Amino acid sequence: MIVCGDDGLAHRLAAELRGVYGEQVTLVVPPSVRRVRQPVVGRARAASAALLDRFSAAVNRTGAGGAEPASNEQVVEAAEVTEAVLTEVGADRAAALALVYDDDETNIRAALTARRLNPRLRLVLRLYNRRLGQHIEELLDQTAAVASGTGPGTAGLDASTTVLSDADTAAPALAATALVGTSKVVQTEGLVLRAVERQPPRPGEVADPGLCTLALLSATSNDPAGADGSEGSGEQGPQLLPDEAAVASATGRGTVVLEQVSYSGPSLSSGRGGVPPFASLFSRRLRWSLAGLVGCVLALAVALMFVTGEHPLYATYVTLLDLFGINDPAFHESTGRQVLQLLSGLVGLLLLPVLLAAVLEALGTFRSASALRKPPRGLGGHVVLLGLGKIGTRVLTRLRELHIPVVCVESDPEARGMATARRLRVPVVLGDVTQEGVLEAAKIHRAHALLALTSADTTNLEAALYARSVRPDLRVVLRLYDDDFATAVYRTLRAAHPFALTRSRSVSHLAAPAFAGAMMGRQILGAIPVERRVLLFAEVEVAGHPQLEGRTVGQAFRAGAWRVLALNTAPPGGRRGEGEGPEEEGAPASGLVWDLPPTYVLGAGDRVVLAATRRGLAELLGRRRRERAGA
Repeated sequence: MIVCGDDGLAHRLAAELRGVYGEQVTLVVPPSVRRVRQPVVGRARAASAALLDRFSAAVNRTGAGGAEPASNEQVVEAAEVTEAVLTEVGADRAAALALVYDDDETNIRAALTARRLNPRLRLVLRLYNRRLGQHIEELLDQTAAVASGTGPGTAGLDASTTVLSDADTAAPALAATALVGTSKVVQTEGLVLRAVERQPPRPGEVADPGLCTLALLSATSNDPAGADGSEGSGEQGPQLLPDEAAVASATGRGTVVLEQVSYSGPSLSSGRGGVPPFASLFSRRLRWSLAGLVGCVLALAVALMFVTGEHPLYATYVTLLDLFGINDPAFHESTGRQVLQLLSGLVGLLLLPVLLAAVLEALGTFRSASALRKPPRGLGGHVVLLGLGKIGTRVLTRLRELHIPVVCVESDPEARGMATARRLRVPVVLGDVTQEGVLEAAKIHRAHALLALTSADTTNLEAALYARSVRPDLRVVLRLYDDDFATAVYRTLRAAHPFALTRSRSVSHLAAPAFAGAMMGRQILGAIPVERRVLLFAEVEVAGHPQLEGRTVGQAFRAGAWRVLALNTAPPGGRRGEGEGPEEEGAPASGLVWDLPPTYVLGAGDRVVLAATRRGLAELLGRRRRERAGA
């Protein structure tokens, strides 16, 4: 396996392939002066170290920290992924190549070169542009089929191209953490699957298992000084995919159950084309000025009616003529009529600047319709989102799809997500979140949750600590890169605020399993975090898997490893492209059958959706890979 990248996702992916799948990995990274520090994964922790000491050590850790590369990993430094570099690392004989640079153009250029060198190479690309990614995936697959002489399509060809986005993979979990009653979400085949954390049932109550029970939460999840739910928590940590006996005997432990939820509700576009409401065209002072002038005109018309004895409509008409200065002077009229004409002319002089101000305000309102909005007065129960980069933009879109009120905070007025915020008419506060008054402008004291998704761990931590000082019970979700840092922050915040919800998430940690699964030849539908562990959802063809083929659904279930959830009856290749939500008009109906009886026998032609741990999925894919190698 070859992994090429310039940020933490490359190191995470290489560690995933080595530690979980046992693969030989060649890691291509930029030279040391340009390379980011690799994440600290699985570092041994001293049991006697105090929380504060570990917290300080995490904050002051230098970039040189981390374990030495494993023996089955080769590290190659290269400024660019050229044909010579790919030839040097053995792309012509490799099984799979992952291109996970932060720049889309770099990944596309390297993918085209790699496909020319090895048509049978399995490619995994990281692209932020989803529409472009669909076209690139089709192009590279067609190229591989033509070069291998199999014609259009990839039937019988082991090479494949998978385009993934770390932002899209992590966004559902990050957005769902901030929602009421929802902790994790994954989308597949036109459906939204929601994993919900449920408290232990009271005596005499029976917990609703939903579609199935995915996990048992940590035994000490309510203890501020307890385990943190990570891979090293042992028996106290979460249990993924437990059997019925384990669920029945797990008294006092919360569960994570799977529910099927179809998205409903109006589309994001309100159909008004961005036109502001009429009341917002004019300021309050201008509206009162216009109302006063209208009152003066009516008063003059009534006075003229009493002075001349004319009909009310005729008196109003004459008053308007006097107002606009197009009536003849009242030389031979009564004194009262002459006075009223002078007053009407005076009111007409006052009307001119008011009308000019109204026109200018209306034009200014239309011009600023696409400008950034400010948080409205009285806003409450919203989500404060920090950072409008790649991740923040995707999370913002997810939140608005669920009609959750959001206020964004961004320091860069040219950030990637600014255009999305304008299009969705989301309030944005421009400023450095570490500066005093910025979070207050975002109404943090009345917010429901804080999503700190900037690229700097210390900035996210500082914002979370300040927000907690303003509101101790605030729900906080942190994007943290380093495992040790995340563990120390999580434990410290939970100990300091035991009754507030704190979650730490790493984008590369959530995305790496999906990229690794794609390199092994399977499309990962999504990943759901269970505390600091990850549960994967994958679509697998039953053929070639002795653990599945010819077995019933009940027999195929292996506790702690994998579980068959649904049967996919849709035609192969009919799945919608990444990022096409189930709410889109004209979307085809899901082909998933969820109510499979335990006695249903899985045939060679079936395709199933299963939930699996990382090691469980590695066992499924690894056995098939070894059988192919032996054949």
